[in-house]
Amino acid sequence: MTDSEKRPPRIDEVARIAGVSPITVSRALRQPEKVAEEKRRRIQAAIEQTGYAPNQDAIRLRSGGRPGAALAAAAPSTLVAAFVSNIANPQFSRAVRACAEVLEPAGYRLMMGETAYSYARETAMIRSLRDLRPAAVMFTGVIELEENREALRALGVPVMETWAYPQDPIDMLVGFSNFDGGRLVGEHFGERGYRRVAYVGRGGGRGVLRLQGFKEGLAKHGLRPAAELPVEGPAGLAEGRRAMAALLDQGEPLDAAFFGNDLLAIGAMFEARRRGMAVPGDLAVAGFGDIELSEALEPGLTTVRIDSDDIGRRAGRMLLTRLGGERPERGIELVELSLVVRASG
Repeated sequence: MTDSEKRPPRIDEVARIAGVSPITVSRALRQPEKVAEEKRRRIQAAIEQTGYAPNQDAIRLRSGGRPGAALAAAAPSTLVAAFVSNIANPQFSRAVRACAEVLEPAGYRLMMGETAYSYARETAMIRSLRDLRPAAVMFTGVIELEENREALRALGVPVMETWAYPQDPIDMLVGFSNFDGGRLVGEHFGERGYRRVAYVGRGGGRGVLRLQGFKEGLAKHGLRPAAELPVEGPAGLAEGRRAMAALLDQGEPLDAAFFGNDLLAIGAMFEARRRGMAVPGDLAVAGFGDIELSEALEPGLTTVRIDSDDIGRRAGRMLLTRLGGERPERGIELVELSLVVRASG
């Protein structure tokens, strides 16, 4: 048995046979009254040829969207799949919640999963969407693997990426410059007179951009990182404590450390306190994100502020526009970042 015989038929196969785009197939299934009858017939023939979607969506398509036909067919999907990078990071949860507050009054429901910064998990979850057939998909991140980008395009539904600012999103994007965020911290450390500084964060994806920006900000003051410590996967308080311990156990004194997210930075501050060190007296600390705990700490955490609620609301409004059959005024929106200077450094 060949691979094509083993796997279920996909919407892009239907589109190819019918001579239309995947999104036209999707629209014919969800809103057949918006697709020309001749195209609907070709799509229906392709569905029957491939065996794709032998369900209520296909029944709705056969009806041609005639008045009253919906009584005999299932309603279009109202499920929006939202995938977060790290479910323990409150930034991502806030963004998804804000998005839900826009979509739910219109009758949509959000289902959340975690990719955990894993390409393997991301790929498996994207594959599962073929059977789930959501109305739309949202990620707190951008999809880097071309295979996964193509798979998402083939779904024929709106796709929202966030938390970065590439110029070639799959579909729509609400993001910010991770490079600029890192640069803000580098410039701040240089202005404060810190000479020996470290970076702790992901060694791939947007972590690379934050480090590059950090280095550029430091370079304006003739500095470069004295230490770089990669932390992969979902990083929280425990990882921050371990990272701080590793930095301190190297034996080389540091003036300041920049952590790739606030949870890492807060965990690092806990470890410094456990060792009897003063922040910022013995070591200054900065983070990225500005979660609620960052302000409540004593000392408060210096960090790059991301307005997660704003990202979620913007993403929700753009998705809702697309789900209504229209295009948003802009397919890419930039969210501004700012440095919040508190007592930690």
